[in-house]
Amino acid sequence: MADERLQFHEMGIDDRLLKAVADLGWSQPTLIQEKAIPLALEGKDLLARARTGSGKTAAYAVPVAQRILTSKQSVREQDVRALILVPTKELGRQVQAMMKQLTAYCSRDVRVADISGKADLSAQRPILMEKPDVVVGTPSRVLAHLNAQNLVLHSSLEMLVVDEADLLFSFGFEADLKNLLCHLPKIYQSFLMSATLSEDVQALKELLLHNPVILKLQGSQLPDSSQLQQYSINCEEEDKFLLIYTLLKLRLVQGKTLVFVGAVERCYRLKLFLEQFGIPACVLNSELPVQSRCHIITQFNQGFYDYIIAADEQSLADPSAAPQMSAVKGKKKKTTEGGGKAKDKEYGVSRGVDFQNVANVINFDFPTTVESYIHRVGRTARADNPGTALSFISHTELGLLSEVEEALIGDKADSVLKPYKFKMEEIEGFRYRCRDAMRSVTKQAVKEARLKEIKQELLNSEKLKTYFEDNPRDLQLLRHDKDLHPAVVKPHLKNIPEYLVPETLRDVVNPLVSRKRRRMKKEKSKPEGVVKTSFKRNMKGTNPLKSFKYSGGRGKKGKTVQS
Repeated sequence: MADERLQFHEMGIDDRLLKAVADLGWSQPTLIQEKAIPLALEGKDLLARARTGSGKTAAYAVPVAQRILTSKQSVREQDVRALILVPTKELGRQVQAMMKQLTAYCSRDVRVADISGKADLSAQRPILMEKPDVVVGTPSRVLAHLNAQNLVLHSSLEMLVVDEADLLFSFGFEADLKNLLCHLPKIYQSFLMSATLSEDVQALKELLLHNPVILKLQGSQLPDSSQLQQYSINCEEEDKFLLIYTLLKLRLVQGKTLVFVGAVERCYRLKLFLEQFGIPACVLNSELPVQSRCHIITQFNQGFYDYIIAADEQSLADPSAAPQMSAVKGKKKKTTEGGGKAKDKEYGVSRGVDFQNVANVINFDFPTTVESYIHRVGRTARADNPGTALSFISHTELGLLSEVEEALIGDKADSVLKPYKFKMEEIEGFRYRCRDAMRSVTKQAVKEARLKEIKQELLNSEKLKTYFEDNPRDLQLLRHDKDLHPAVVKPHLKNIPEYLVPETLRDVVNPLVSRKRRRMKKEKSKPEGVVKTSFKRNMKGTNPLKSFKYSGGRGKKGKTVQS
């Protein structure tokens, strides 16, 4: 069947783009790319719904690059021809990176600028004065530049892309988007890309699209059970900490793992708790500088870290507060949570960001909306890779679980969360250790950890920025999972005595003791005729460094040479 599908080279794409596609290792287009790219190249407006990880970014990036290359054959004047709107800074960075990879062989003809960062408007002005062909940014940032007249779109814009369209309103960008439309020309091609078709997306469709082609691909919003295993386990607050300690320390969860919590304070509480047991983890939240957040994601994708604890704060935000947030454009929120730094409202790591090769997603705190659950779980089982999602459910979160299950059953019968069959009574022996660790993680320790981490990351992202520009290799040595240690660390907690490991898990887990025993058994089983005795096992007095005697020259057994 694969040969019947439309291939990239049959779509009328420029050879330079095809060469970049080959370099990226895309042997054939995904379903969304196969359907969307030809329609986009015909000049049609698109509303595409496809699940996370299905290749939506390339589905609009290829036609955007192609149209710019085509128009440059007739019009030589440099101008901003495409605007890509994203809900978060992290996604902005990712989209820019994807566009640069696609245009690697035509980088002079297609220039891309990401203005979603936190730099001053005046610092980004020179970039926009050069009139890049593609501008990537959040609605509030783009509007700020339009108001400052750093960016002019009403005469040159040909394409508008809204990525993760279902999130823009929930991030408080509704007013910004409506104001932004006044600065656009009357005729332009629009693409709306979304993981879900919510009421917000329908409202955006009315605002931006003209007779669009609507693509609803893959009936399920998440992959089916053959690719994504979804589990839930009922456990209260203390049991959540006990269970995550057991899963990570005994390596029952293997591969790169994203742990989602509901608040910044919970991030640090969990990190300090795991630190007690010698389990390193990175923290991602809205208080960290954007450079640090993007660097953490890059290093995680490169395999530097196994665990990231991410705060999915937008899912807990009060939706009614969103419009007021957008009233003050480009400014930080003044309210802080427990002594932290002002938060970045354009933060979002559960949404749209392409974490690569994530084997597991753990919902330590269950998300408050179905959309948030889909976006979190969509970080794993991307493209054709398998993945697992495990959700910890307290009694207060049971209602939220049933909402998610109803939505998923409506999508597809086998998408429902299965119960995670884990015998909690078998890990009761670890409970006293967890209580011991939790007593050390006080409110004051969490507060100190937040301040310490923010200071550390600010130093990393600002003071060392110019140094790393000159010495890019040293950036790889900069780690984000170091111990914070404001809590009292008890060294004995790092090791697990064998008697505490449940018998059923002793074959799976291999503590140090069992490794040592296996090594000893191996040594005993070696054939004695071949083994040479080591120095330490020789009899006393035969060590030539002590006796100054050496015996055992070739063919001269029993002869002693004395120096």
